[in-house]
Amino acid sequence: MIAIENIMLKFDWKNLLLGESDWQFLLMIAMRTFAMFLVILIGLRMLGKRGISQLSVFELGVVVGLGSAAGDPMFYKDVGILSCILVFAIVIGLYHVLKFVVGKNDWIDEWVEGVPKDIVHEGKLVLKTIENETITKPELFAQLRVNSVSHLGQLKQVILEPTGQLSVYYFQDKEVKYGLPILPQLLNDAVEDITATDHYSCTYCGHTMMLEPTKKEHCPVCNHCCWVKSINETRLI
Repeated sequence: MIAIENIMLKFDWKNLLLGESDWQFLLMIAMRTFAMFLVILIGLRMLGKRGISQLSVFELGVVVGLGSAAGDPMFYKDVGILSCILVFAIVIGLYHVLKFVVGKNDWIDEWVEGVPKDIVHEGKLVLKTIENETITKPELFAQLRVNSVSHLGQLKQVILEPTGQLSVYYFQDKEVKYGLPILPQLLNDAVEDITATDHYSCTYCGHTMMLEPTKKEHCPVCNHCCWVKSINETRLI
């Protein structure tokens, strides 16, 4: 017990807590952090956006870069605040220049910002978009459920925007068709063998058709053989 107490007494707590700094520098860190926080707020305001969900991939990269530049002056003695403010001014200036150039050239705009893409069309998944983009089907279904969607047959078109947001367009109630259910408890009932005549949807692409009892029916669209019973209920808002 005495040996442990001796070790604790000899332990360099000051070096652990402060490193090579002193207690006075803690006050300086607080002042620097407050100043850089204000600089970050001003920088974000100059980007002209109100929320992170409105940022494009390029703009998000700019924000991450600004955050990195703002972090160093907060606790490094040898990094001054003015140098960081200069970095902010240059980066934001270049951002607005590039934004002007992008606005004048469609192909640059498409390369930098990306383009909207159909991810659901007429109640079916657009596999090319899902395969080429970072969004997964579980993520897509989760976002659709937030919009009170219970199956794909309710959807006329869903567009994946460059910001990652979804623009959802619905069928009118009288136009709703049988579609792939996206509720977890229904998706978990997927089968390969069809035991009863009914409407079924392919869990891979959303293709929906009437099927009779058979074994391992392959989807005519994607060639997968995993099916779930379709539903055609209207949206409850």
